[in-house]
Amino acid sequence: MDSTEMETTSTPTDEINARPAETYEPAPAPSHSAFDSWTPARIPGGRRLWTAALAAALLVSAAGIGLLYLDDNNNQATIRSLNSKNQSLTGRTQNLEDQLTVTQGKLTASQAQVDSLDAELKHPTLGVWNVPMTIHNSSQYLAATVPDTFTYHLKLKSSGPMNVSILSVSQFKDALLCVNNGRGVTHYCMHYSGSTKGWLGVTSVDADFNEATGCAAYLAVITAASQVTITPNVSVTYNPAAAPTGACSG
Repeated sequence: MDSTEMETTSTPTDEINARPAETYEPAPAPSHSAFDSWTPARIPGGRRLWTAALAAALLVSAAGIGLLYLDDNNNQATIRSLNSKNQSLTGRTQNLEDQLTVTQGKLTASQAQVDSLDAELKHPTLGVWNVPMTIHNSSQYLAATVPDTFTYHLKLKSSGPMNVSILSVSQFKDALLCVNNGRGVTHYCMHYSGSTKGWLGVTSVDADFNEATGCAAYLAVITAASQVTITPNVSVTYNPAAAPTGACSG
């Protein structure tokens, strides 16, 4: 078996250039004192946009808060103004209600006066006898016709006892016959021969008689046992009846 020769290759020494080794020194560190200004830093473009957007959002928020504040102040002022106007209107309403109450009171009083005047126009009252007169003895009498269609207000005062009767025409005739036939004196016969209504031995009379409102058939007669002075205040109220009354009714 043949042996294999190992080929060795050597580098010629004359091709190797002997070069000195290069030395490297680190760059000198920049010298900054504590009072030097900061070197501006470069901010990437994305961060600048984000910062601008945030600032814009803060400005918008601040503007919105300011607008809300102004709007709230305006609303408060409006509410105060409305409250003031409402109080003013409430006061005016109360004044109007008070005036209305007074006016209604006056209207009611005026209506009552109108009703009273209307009643007086429909039923006027008239005085018919107010002159004092004297009866001297038991043979004398005072007589007055009770007008028909009227309520008769008989009001008398006397200085002594008197007899007062309201007689129908037929009762008055009987009283005259009593006197003429000698059955008694006038003071007796005018009241004891029959009467519709009477007051005996009195010094005052205050009464209303309504039976003549539909009948012209009555007289008022006054007598006394001795001298008396009669002070009358007799009146009548127009009040016609719808049908015959008293002695005329049947």
